[in-house]
Amino acid sequence: MNFALILFIALLISGGIWLFDALVTGKDRAKDAKLPLLVDYARSFFPVILVVFLLRSFLVEPFKIPSGSMLPTLEIGDFILVNKYEYGIRLPIINQKVIEIGQPKRGDVMVFRYPKDPALDYIKRVVGLPGDVVEYRDKQLIINGQAAPLERVGEYQYVGSGLNYINGQTYRERLGDHTHIAMIQPDAPPVVVHQVEGDFPYRDNCTYNERGFICRVPEGHYFMLGDNRDASNDSRYWGFVPDRNIVGRAFMIWWNFGEFGRIGRFIE
Repeated sequence: MNFALILFIALLISGGIWLFDALVTGKDRAKDAKLPLLVDYARSFFPVILVVFLLRSFLVEPFKIPSGSMLPTLEIGDFILVNKYEYGIRLPIINQKVIEIGQPKRGDVMVFRYPKDPALDYIKRVVGLPGDVVEYRDKQLIINGQAAPLERVGEYQYVGSGLNYINGQTYRERLGDHTHIAMIQPDAPPVVVHQVEGDFPYRDNCTYNERGFICRVPEGHYFMLGDNRDASNDSRYWGFVPDRNIVGRAFMIWWNFGEFGRIGRFIE
């Protein structure tokens, strides 16, 4: 569902009714006359819809985490806030950048439009910037020939798909200025080669085998991985994220119905 489009249509309808009444139907109405119900609703809701539309389009937008691909950083049911202006001001609905402000940084948690279906919003971590060579070999992330520092933290247990009980090993990983917790399942392969799509743009930039993959990120694109490395549908399977698909940077958990202690946490 494109909520921005729905808001925009509601804004046009309520504003149109209010304007039409001001210029045409209500032009000769007595000042103390009661407004028609439809006009009264339009005048009441238009300012509210306008404020919400502007806030969501240019400042912050809320999202809900639907899957466990970013565990343990983000849990299913987390409601997060996304900074909409840090990567540049974009026109709502068409997502066209009009003012350059900044670029994604390695390690950022970013919301973007899924390249194969832009109607869907995905959230992953930026591991590869334009021009980077990203390698994931035997569960070790390597950027431009340098292994990302890893430090074993402990274990993380959760219920996966099919009510399977998953035991993951957690590691403190450093990417750029970000230090975060990533999780792996030691017995899982670093990439399921037969699940890699063969037709994504710049597919020739990537080489796969049973030990992992190596990809060169094209200009104007980003390589994304989930923190739950062995349970994430990400760039290793469907390719690179173009700049035009960027929505914003996730920065805070503002609500979780099942775990109030997560409320207010900043996203590393």
